[in-house]
Amino acid sequence: MSTLPRQGGSGPAIGDAQVTVAVADVSREHSVALRRNTIGAFTAGVVTTGLGVLGVALGLTGVFGAPLRTRLDWLVPMIGVDVDVDRLGAFFMTLTGAVAAVVGIYSIGYTRREQVGAVGLTTLPVFVGAMLLVPTAGSVTTFLLAWELMALSSLVLLLTKHRRREVRSAALYYAVMTQLGFAAILLALMVLMAAAGTDRFAEMAAIPDGARTTVFVLTLVGFGSKAGLVPLHAWLPRAHPEAPSPASALMSAAMVNLGVYGLIRVDLQLLGPGPSWWGVALLAVGAVTALYGVLQAAVAADLKRLLGFSTIENMGLVTLALGAATLLSATGAAAAALIAMTAALLHLAAHAAFKSLGFLAAGSVLLTTGLRDLDKLGGLARRMPYTTVFFGVAALGASGLPLGAGFVSEWLLVQSLIHARPEHNTIVGLVTPLGVGAVALTTGLGVAAMVKAFGTGFLARPRSAVVGHASEAPPSMLVGMAVAAVGCVVVAAVPCVVTGALQSVLDTLPASRHADLTGLGPMLRLPGIAGSIAPSVLAVAFAIAVLIVLGLARWGAHRRPAAVTSPLWACGADGLSSRMEYTATSFAQPLQRVFDDVLRPDTGIEVTHLEHTRYHVEKIEYRAEMSDAIEDHVYAPVLRTVARCAQAIRYAHNGSVHLYLGYGVLGLLIVLALAR
Repeated sequence: MSTLPRQGGSGPAIGDAQVTVAVADVSREHSVALRRNTIGAFTAGVVTTGLGVLGVALGLTGVFGAPLRTRLDWLVPMIGVDVDVDRLGAFFMTLTGAVAAVVGIYSIGYTRREQVGAVGLTTLPVFVGAMLLVPTAGSVTTFLLAWELMALSSLVLLLTKHRRREVRSAALYYAVMTQLGFAAILLALMVLMAAAGTDRFAEMAAIPDGARTTVFVLTLVGFGSKAGLVPLHAWLPRAHPEAPSPASALMSAAMVNLGVYGLIRVDLQLLGPGPSWWGVALLAVGAVTALYGVLQAAVAADLKRLLGFSTIENMGLVTLALGAATLLSATGAAAAALIAMTAALLHLAAHAAFKSLGFLAAGSVLLTTGLRDLDKLGGLARRMPYTTVFFGVAALGASGLPLGAGFVSEWLLVQSLIHARPEHNTIVGLVTPLGVGAVALTTGLGVAAMVKAFGTGFLARPRSAVVGHASEAPPSMLVGMAVAAVGCVVVAAVPCVVTGALQSVLDTLPASRHADLTGLGPMLRLPGIAGSIAPSVLAVAFAIAVLIVLGLARWGAHRRPAAVTSPLWACGADGLSSRMEYTATSFAQPLQRVFDDVLRPDTGIEVTHLEHTRYHVEKIEYRAEMSDAIEDHVYAPVLRTVARCAQAIRYAHNGSVHLYLGYGVLGLLIVLALAR
């Protein structure tokens, strides 16, 4: 007797068993992929941290010890690699290594949760290695090789999320600007090498005036594009927000510093001391860059874009300080020039600390919420308290206020401009007051930008549902941010820690040789001019004041009568919501209106009426789109011209062999005529 297959019952069917096996396979593959990504993230983070620690160790050895010179013929066939760790290069190597060590620790937790791929994990230490090699290059060929490796590896990191249209657009801008800058640097160094008769930096001397001027202009364009100086800055506010946050921190806190390194190495050390017009040019470019960068930061609503424009602002301040040092040295104000150069170097160290911390904190916010728009953030102080504190430290440093990492360097810069003594020089008398005004306005707008970022992004109430469910960053990310925060506190409260390193570097520059910074101790007494400040005393006084306030608050709480519950007076509106708070856009609206002619925002109002009548309004929408005015009015016409020329050239290439032969004959005739 035969039996039919059972159609029902409690046992599992064959199809259910196959589905269970498939789910198990998928779960197993996901577990293996997660384990592989964890191992890769840990390895890449450890290698990056190790390279950073090695860079700091070798950098400090070069700053305070004898120069290290070696040649590695086996590393690159035919040309080899010349390594020359002198005091100037060692200083920048130390800054780069410190940022890399912090980012390496942070990236362990970041890349475990954010998939950056095997290429991104591999490229991160390569990028760090290339940046460490740039300031230690002892020859032109080694420098160009390291510079191009740095540019290509950072481009690969930027393209980690290449499926997004914004990333591809930012990568295109970055690639074009980087290669144009590299072409200017290549031409400048070729002229320098031909004039000096050698490709080793240590052997270059007695460069003719014509070659010096050519090299200065080309390097200002080439290295200025990497530092984000206006109008060569267009790539920076696009690339830094779209790159993974560890890469953003490295690019903004370390890579742009190397653009300034190129200016100092070539223009101030090899070709210096320069004429006064070099100083005026650097000062003007720096002032315009600082003001334009901080204006864009003050109205930006994207958190990482705001930090990118803040980088432009700070690189402008550094360039302004370099210009002031060059101008004051050329006009005989040696003491003020020394203070300006000290301000530039100290601000580079401060910027490396607070900007790396700012981007890492922004990366933590982006990782847990998926948001960068300040108009949609808010209320993170309760959900992410440690990240909030760390971003507050970074914002205080970027604002240039007392007890912030950037305060002492900006104060030194202002003091150098105030004590320039312009009695016998008209140029100094005209330029220095403008420089003081530029620094003061930049600082004021910087405070507004950072108050907006911190207040609307981390305080008040959440403006999105996802923010209300945010969680704190993983431990390794918090450790990385904590190390960067300690660096900010050290630079802000006890900047005398870096006085010895600054003294060693200043001795290598013609404009500040034989400098004496012994007065820059716990009490900063300016050498050669009247002025002093004690940041450590300010820090201690602030700490004591906070403790007193907290003690009085606790004492008052015990003596206060029993609390009486009463409804909160909210101007007649009970139940406060996020719609009653300032957004980043509304906070920046007054500044936008004041600087409307510079920012050129695209604004508009759309009024929607009810269907049955035109006399009643259903809703009113205000639209404000902030774009880069320089990009719109300078880059856009150039791009349109290039596109038209390319279109015209296409008509000349119709595929006809006879036409191409005619082009060749015509070109040959032109060459023969010129040769004749």
